[in-house]
Amino acid sequence: MLNETFDRPEGQDDWRKPFSKDEMKAARRALRDEDGILREVLAVVGKLARSLPFSEDVLAAYHCVRDPATPARVRFILLAALAYFVMPIDAVPDYLPFLGFTDDAAVISTAIATVRSALKTEHREKARETLENL
Repeated sequence: MLNETFDRPEGQDDWRKPFSKDEMKAARRALRDEDGILREVLAVVGKLARSLPFSEDVLAAYHCVRDPATPARVRFILLAALAYFVMPIDAVPDYLPFLGFTDDAAVISTAIATVRSALKTEHREKARETLENL
C-alpha cells in the first residue's frame, strides 16, 4: 500500500525517523546560524522576487522553517536547501543568464517534495503575503 502523502511504500516516511548521530552533528552546525541563513534568504528573495519563478516556494520553505510546530528533520532539510540557495558558490553560478538559478530551483523543489506533507497551507499563504509586501 502506498502512503498518499509521499507516494512511497508505507513505512518509508524518511523525514519522520530519528536523526542519526552524523545528522545531529550537521543539524547543530546548520542551526547555529539559522537566523543568519534566514535573513540572507529574505534579502536575496527581496532583490530577485520578481525574476525568480520559484520565489513563493523559497518563502514557503522559509515560513515552514520559522514555524515552531515544524518537526526538526523537516526544518533541517528545508534549512539546508535554503542555505544552498543563498550560498555564493554553487553548482551553476547565479549570475549566468537563464541557467543561474536552475540548480537552486532543483534543490528547493526536491526539499519541498521530500517534506511536502509538512508544508502547510498557512506557509504558502504567508509566502504569498511576503511576496506582496516586497
